[in-house]
Amino acid sequence: MEQPMLSDNWITDELEDLCQALLGLETVEEMALFLRDLCTRTEIEGLSSRWSAAVLLESGLSYREISEQTGTSITTVGRVNEWRRYGAGGYRIALDRLKKAGADNG
Repeated sequence: MEQPMLSDNWITDELEDLCQALLGLETVEEMALFLRDLCTRTEIEGLSSRWSAAVLLESGLSYREISEQTGTSITTVGRVNEWRRYGAGGYRIALDRLKKAGADNG
């Protein structure tokens, strides 16, 4: 198994507190409201476009196609792909659950 592209010391008490707060939210609307209070609009757009890139990478689109669809730079799409493939595993967990939820609903 590939080693994550990060060290173990990046998880701080503050990050754990933030993760607990996120886990406590129950709906998409609650999450969106929390993110809007926590982040700037630009930060939310960046998070959203990186997530869209990760989803589109799963579907096999090229970096250029993803960049055109999302407005995300090809460099950022490449970074998303590196983290999706060799990162800590967070993208993989979320993408697998999204895929499973889609299979369960259809």
